Amino acid sequence: MNDIKKVIVVFFSVLSFKVFAQHQEVIEKPGMWKGRQQTPVDTSSLLYAFKNGTVNGHFRYFFMATDNRYRMRDYIANAAGGGIRYETAKFHGFQFAVSGFYIFNIGSPGLGKTDSLTGQPNRYEVALFDVEDPGNKTDIDRLEELYIKYNWKQSHIIFGKQLINTPFINLQDGRMRPTGVEGVYLELNEGKRFKLDAAWLYAISPRGTTEWYDVGESIGIYPVGVNESGTKSDYKDNLESKGIFLVGAHYAATKRTKFHAWNLFTENIFNSALLQVDHSIPVTEKKSLLASVQLIRQDAVNDGGHLDPEKAYMAKGSRSLSFGVRAGYNSGNWDLNLNYTRITKDGRYLMPREWGRDPFFTFMPRERNEGFGDVHAITANGSYKWPKSGWRTALSAGYFDLPGVNNYRLNKYGMPSYVQVNLDVRYPFKGLLKGMEAQLLVASKFRASSELPALKYVFNKVDVINYNFVLNYHF
Repeated sequence: MNDIKKVIVVFFSVLSFKVFAQHQEVIEKPGMWKGRQQTPVDTSSLLYAFKNGTVNGHFRYFFMATDNRYRMRDYIANAAGGGIRYETAKFHGFQFAVSGFYIFNIGSPGLGKTDSLTGQPNRYEVALFDVEDPGNKTDIDRLEELYIKYNWKQSHIIFGKQLINTPFINLQDGRMRPTGVEGVYLELNEGKRFKLDAAWLYAISPRGTTEWYDVGESIGIYPVGVNESGTKSDYKDNLESKGIFLVGAHYAATKRTKFHAWNLFTENIFNSALLQVDHSIPVTEKKSLLASVQLIRQDAVNDGGHLDPEKAYMAKGSRSLSFGVRAGYNSGNWDLNLNYTRITKDGRYLMPREWGRDPFFTFMPRERNEGFGDVHAITANGSYKWPKSGWRTALSAGYFDLPGVNNYRLNKYGMPSYVQVNLDVRYPFKGLLKGMEAQLLVASKFRASSELPALKYVFNKVDVINYNFVLNYHF
């Protein structure tokens, strides 16, 4: 909290040169335009870089409600917030950026209360605010970005707090604010066909939190599930890591075929590697067929984070293997695809939920397949963008065949097999309200079996509907 206040003070002090210099003593000469009139433009000066920077703002309203069956507890939440971002112009290739965001809980009763039938806590709505303090309604703010960036040609390197999107660590922007990271991130874009991402990250601020944590501390803020023995996982606050080393390589073999390879090494805990190939086949000038394949391999590093197996994130010597395929069609307005993911019986696919969403082709908002092994998943997605009005509608359906809820080795979170259907409608406003976008997301999940497991395996997991209405205003 103190850090963000200090940065905001410095930030607005700097901005006062450009947009806030409205107050002056009556004995002074009018000084509103003196920067332009009395000094020539010096594009090589630091002052020029600050005075010609860019300011962006974002206001967001989020309504979310969850409807559970069998008289289990329902939840409702209303969140509103806003933020501002400033980035200087380039100064000998360098740029400085800072951004922050605040959130208000404007009507979300009982988020800290558990369900009386199962004893389980809230799962969805609490991440709109602060998952570590569900009762916090007033002090919900975060310094999101604070970095120095150096640009050369088409490439750049960033040091500090920043927002990134990769298969393993990403924004997962399904609540009020995304996940942020701190460290060094390099993007090399000098080749026509080859591009490279490389990063060393040492701190993370997960979605639904207000603090920054080192890599080991960030794992376990969200629910931890069970160990392979069936006991509750105890890795929260017991993991140590020097950081995350991330590399991504991208090669365009042709205009139609692209290769992507990512490797994420979390020192002392685990390693994840991904290989993906995307291929397109043009049908007409605006229509094309799409095909993709994906392979992900994971291995525990050392003892998986701790000498004590009960406190390790990943069992020593464990591994997982998954692969997926996608076939699709795109016409500009229509986007259709059919997807399949297989996680083998080798072990659980594990990736800290605090860091981002699943990279699987079969991912659907409001559920994940992280924490499971021996999975068969198939999804069908269709979206249409109305050319004149800007409306976009999307319908998705998926079937997810998971191991039994008591198969602890392959089912970390006690999730039964399920069917999910999502409806997503979006509209970008025009005219007076240009910059505003509305979104309605309805996610429904149903048991794939007629057998009703214990209600603790049902609450907030299956036989549930999650409603979301979001308003965004960007300027």
